[in-house]
Amino acid sequence: MVEITRIHAIEILDSRGNPTLLTKVVLSDESVGEAKVPSGASTGIHEAVELRDGGKRFGGKGVTRAVKNVNTTIAEAMISVNPLSQKAVDEALLGLDSSKGKGELGANAILSVSMATAAAAAKHLQMELFEYLRTKVLDRPVRYLQPVPMSNVINGGAHAGNELAIQEFMILPIGMKSFPEALRCVSEVYQTLGKGMIKKYGRMAKHVGDEGGYCGFGLKSTTDAFDAIIRAIEEVGYRPKKDVVLGIDAAASGFFENGKYHIDGEQLDPPELRDFYINLERSYPLSIVEDPFEEESFADFTDYTRRTKIQVITDDLTVSNPQIVKRAIDEKAGNALLLKVNQIGTVSEAIESAKLANSAGWSVVVSHRSGETSDTFISDLSVALSNGQIKTGAPARSDRVEKYNRLLEIYDLLGGECGYPSSEFRIAWRKY
Repeated sequence: MVEITRIHAIEILDSRGNPTLLTKVVLSDESVGEAKVPSGASTGIHEAVELRDGGKRFGGKGVTRAVKNVNTTIAEAMISVNPLSQKAVDEALLGLDSSKGKGELGANAILSVSMATAAAAAKHLQMELFEYLRTKVLDRPVRYLQPVPMSNVINGGAHAGNELAIQEFMILPIGMKSFPEALRCVSEVYQTLGKGMIKKYGRMAKHVGDEGGYCGFGLKSTTDAFDAIIRAIEEVGYRPKKDVVLGIDAAASGFFENGKYHIDGEQLDPPELRDFYINLERSYPLSIVEDPFEEESFADFTDYTRRTKIQVITDDLTVSNPQIVKRAIDEKAGNALLLKVNQIGTVSEAIESAKLANSAGWSVVVSHRSGETSDTFISDLSVALSNGQIKTGAPARSDRVEKYNRLLEIYDLLGGECGYPSSEFRIAWRKY
């Protein structure tokens, strides 16, 4: 029987130049799996806890304590665990840290081992990671769906330094027949948008934010951003609504203060902000709104979900935590889940959240973080879940493009024999 023989972590840098972990898990047949852990800037207060060093080094963001925990406490405990059972791996990891939010050993430390062990197990079985996750961890049949990319093309909020309150403006190529066609559409619109931004607002408008979307200096309002994107879509020759729709991550906690939402020069109470979104839906092909209200306002999420037909995605509200996801489902506080493995800290818990969401008829969107690495785990996870949507930034910066390129590679590995959701967003993974 194959065993874990070595686990070793080092400190590396993420896409913002902040420290994170690279962990390698080595099995007795010399199969090696590695994982690089992402980090968020716009984080929910109930997320699993990254362990940082504090002090002056790296401005307090060092992860040498988390690295040490991987190389000592975790490595010693995992030697006797069956690496081919993701459930056993993650149960063992969870058993090592009884603190709230995995803050004792660090969710970043725990997740690095969870992901790396899955990668090592796939190598041992001579399987692609998406195939291993699909058939061995999820125990689902070999039938794959590639995701619609939710591509961030303009940044605002915490990811930029402009006047836009909305954190992310996204495009979704729903009218394509395959993932390669969809990615081509995203790239063409993105490049055209950049040229248009320079022409109208000057070269500063094309600077990019944390996730590769243009910073949009010169844009003054939400509608300015939407108008620029629509112009780019039409200039390339695609049809808004039929070929490409729009999405936003409001990240509304970022512009919420003293009971009011501060957006586009106005101070809005929750019902007024709800109507603000509904008016946007009427004026633009807006199909997705993520985190429309601050991160603990379940009632406002419920009210908006009841009044709209578009996809209302919970992120900071649910933080990929199965218990909170269940509450959101019970209260109908949304109809789609943003799934970030580092929000919860193990592969198994993330999958449990996805299962809960889909069993309730919710869509699931596998997502990156603003502080990313070259790791492509989420691309494989998205195909394994066949959830139909992925959010992984603009087609710019290698930390984002690596995810898209891995999806192109998977398409090729499958010989093109994989579905693409087209205009159907609410695809429950149980169908696949």
